[in-house]
Amino acid sequence: MSRWQIRISVLLVLGVSMGQAPLEASTKTAVAVLESLAVKGRAAKTGFDRAQFGPVWSDVDHNGCDTRNDILNRDLTAKEFKSGTHGCVVLSGTLSDPYSGEKIPFVRGVGSSMDVQIDHVVALSNAWQTGAFKLTYEKRLALANDPMNLLAVKGRLNSQKGDGDAATWLPPQKNIRCAYVAQQIVVKAKYGLWVTPPEKAAMVALLAKCPGFKAPTN
Repeated sequence: MSRWQIRISVLLVLGVSMGQAPLEASTKTAVAVLESLAVKGRAAKTGFDRAQFGPVWSDVDHNGCDTRNDILNRDLTAKEFKSGTHGCVVLSGTLSDPYSGEKIPFVRGVGSSMDVQIDHVVALSNAWQTGAFKLTYEKRLALANDPMNLLAVKGRLNSQKGDGDAATWLPPQKNIRCAYVAQQIVVKAKYGLWVTPPEKAAMVALLAKCPGFKAPTN
């Protein structure tokens, strides 16, 4: 198992994230959780706006640090922090990118910060079109800032993914795809979202390559 398979599996099963209660290992497989999700067509994008999910980054766990810096702190190594921020604002570090397998230096600043971005594993536009439009503002805010739905990744791949689902985009690194899709399934189950028929078909086909892959539970 690669370092990134281990890391994503640990994130899924243990929930190692700032201010979050640990997740318990589920006896259910990712496929079983997928089967519990409703299957519907994609709803209209009408009304979607990033502001529907709150400010771009918030301090939802009230630890004095916004979610973006929480995730950088969690996912980077060799970190340096801005003085006077109590170990909050990450100035630099190194990302072992789960999507490409590359090591990417992160340097805070105009332009350079974009080399490492925070990916919503279930993209917010996708979430909106698969049920989040019906959620309360508070639930959407939680979804946008939930560490279960966030990974620091190579910026260009995050941009390439856009609002794609499992039927239209998967990480280039094949050995983390099962963990990636399982994470999408768990997030959709947690927030009562549905999957589209092509999305479910892609997930089923992928998970057939890693039978018994376990899903976490809160």
